[in-house]
Amino acid sequence: MSISSDSTGSSNLLSTRRSFLRNGMLGAATAYSVPAFVHNTFLSLNASAEGAAIQTDTGKDSPILVVLQLAGGNDGLNTVVPYADDAYYQARPKLGHKADALLKLNDHLGLSDALPFLHSIYDSGNLAIVQGVGYPNPNRSHFRSTEIWQAATDADEVSKTGWLGRYFDSCCQGAEPDPSVGVALSKKQPQSFSAKKNPGISLSSPELYRWIRGGKSDELADSIFEELNSPDSDMQMEADAGGGSIDENVGKSGGMVGESTLDFLERTALDARLSSDEIVEISRKHKSKTKYPGSKLATNLSLVSRMIAGGLKTRVYYVSHGGFDTHRNQSQSHSRLIGEMDSALKSFMSDLKEQGNADRVTVMTFSEFGRRVEENASGGTDHGAAAPLFVLGGGVKGGIYGKHPSLTDLNRGDLKFNVDFRSVYATVLEQRLNTPAKAILGREFEKLAFI
Repeated sequence: MSISSDSTGSSNLLSTRRSFLRNGMLGAATAYSVPAFVHNTFLSLNASAEGAAIQTDTGKDSPILVVLQLAGGNDGLNTVVPYADDAYYQARPKLGHKADALLKLNDHLGLSDALPFLHSIYDSGNLAIVQGVGYPNPNRSHFRSTEIWQAATDADEVSKTGWLGRYFDSCCQGAEPDPSVGVALSKKQPQSFSAKKNPGISLSSPELYRWIRGGKSDELADSIFEELNSPDSDMQMEADAGGGSIDENVGKSGGMVGESTLDFLERTALDARLSSDEIVEISRKHKSKTKYPGSKLATNLSLVSRMIAGGLKTRVYYVSHGGFDTHRNQSQSHSRLIGEMDSALKSFMSDLKEQGNADRVTVMTFSEFGRRVEENASGGTDHGAAAPLFVLGGGVKGGIYGKHPSLTDLNRGDLKFNVDFRSVYATVLEQRLNTPAKAILGREFEKLAFI
């Protein structure tokens, strides 16, 4: 990470160091370099520094997007079930959901009975179900397909920036970036946050960090928090095909274009440490009356809700719900996983309503791919292609969008997509985040009517 060596730059850097040391926020991180944008991170997160943020349109007074990743490849056919199609039961004699147990959407489709909240808001017009979402020439690798979704590229293209990172860059009006534009509650920074100058903030639970500091020495707490915010081994995750193996699949490490791996690790660890105290302080402003379930996803959504209530100037939040790589014993895991999502979203939306923020927040789910139509011999399903996704909350026009793919006209055993995922992105960017989608996605994509 390059830092100017001129006298002015050295003076500013020294001042920055002293200000953080004076506030007791560096702790064991004093060995790290402190670039100017970290100082801006502190200012933009500090509720008393309203003028420090660069964004002209912030999460304090504008629509907010929450991206919810279902990591591992969610089985769309057992989420939005085509119960009136005999081909579904022929392909899934053991895993197929019985029609009378489903939460009916119409005469052809029903939601899994693990999704009562989503069904209720569908009935009230606040849930959009987009069917058959995918992209041309689908890739069945968890990590490559995740990269495609997060970069918003064609399957044969590679991008150094992510679609949200390009959006973050477009929000910067001055010379210094505003990292608080995006917050990912993720062990690794999502590749979708990769940017030329403004990659947002990525950190594991700051409350966990605060809890560890309260019970252990600072030195041990710092080492534990650094481990929490270090990258996992992608190769180890790829090799394990079990249902719980894909917990957080975020593609390649995000960051700033041209940044070395060491620079990225230093910046991420330091940024997470410096941000955690301020985020905890902001989060404490809101005392929710809503009871959240005990899942990791619910805990993270609870924290997001308190950041929103506390006035954090963030436009995009990113959370992950993993375990969807259901090659084996799917009947024992899939309903539980989507049920955890449903109950966490119920509490989250209730909390936002209590705050008066429900109309400002839109949630969009995605998964790197769906599953094959036929169940396998291990009581599970293998990597597929197209699948449905959900959009709910503020600004959403409920209903079913796109045509359910044929269960017999397949591409090598997979459902054929009929909605490009970038059409979903384009709709959210233009209709919710008020940003020209072409500048972010590189070309025009058809917009849908769900917002």
